[in-house]
Amino acid sequence: MDVQEPQEQFEQESMDEQAEEQIADSDVAPLPDPEPAAPSQAPDSIPSDLPPIETLAEGPAWYVIHCYSGYENKVRHNLEQRIETMGMKDMIFDVVIPTQEEIEVKEGKRRTVERHIFPGYLLVNLTLTEESWYVVRNTPGVTGFVGMGNSPTPLRPEEVSQIVKRMEAEAPTVKVTYKVGERVRIVDGPFNDFRGMVAEIDMDRTKVRVMVSFFGRETPVELDFLQVEKA
Repeated sequence: MDVQEPQEQFEQESMDEQAEEQIADSDVAPLPDPEPAAPSQAPDSIPSDLPPIETLAEGPAWYVIHCYSGYENKVRHNLEQRIETMGMKDMIFDVVIPTQEEIEVKEGKRRTVERHIFPGYLLVNLTLTEESWYVVRNTPGVTGFVGMGNSPTPLRPEEVSQIVKRMEAEAPTVKVTYKVGERVRIVDGPFNDFRGMVAEIDMDRTKVRVMVSFFGRETPVELDFLQVEKA
């Protein structure tokens, strides 16, 4: 699975209001587009004439499934129920929604929220067979596996490691709701309630440089991300 090539595809697929505001992070590779949508019905029995899987991985692996953004929790619930009722615990082992803690500032108040790292995507750990593919593929809300045709593409171990590392990060990230060139209000520190224009955003240092007017003169002021919000 190529890490760099599907970058633009995944970003376009996941581009909603939540994804537009999330913090860019090049450490975790985005995911490619899923296969076409599955049938709307989800029978509780597995047919005997399933199409063969073109490429079977040896042993359990992590796969990516796609759903509509905002329905991740519902899809996970649906899939976990089907694993139970259809007796697939020995083939489908875990369903994970990649999330991370994030600090955001709203109306001058800080709060910690849980954000989906890949809106519209879930990770499933399974042993790939025709039966396990069918159970996942026909779960209500699932629109496809990531992969080509009848051959889902497993994540490489290093990709899984990167995602887990991001999920288990001790320090929450900071949600940046403003861009260079936008007007912002300073909400903390000696320049509290001053307004200015964003001149530079340093993601590595979590600092923002704001041009503030003092005595009719524009002066750059360096601030922490959490000291600034959109005006």
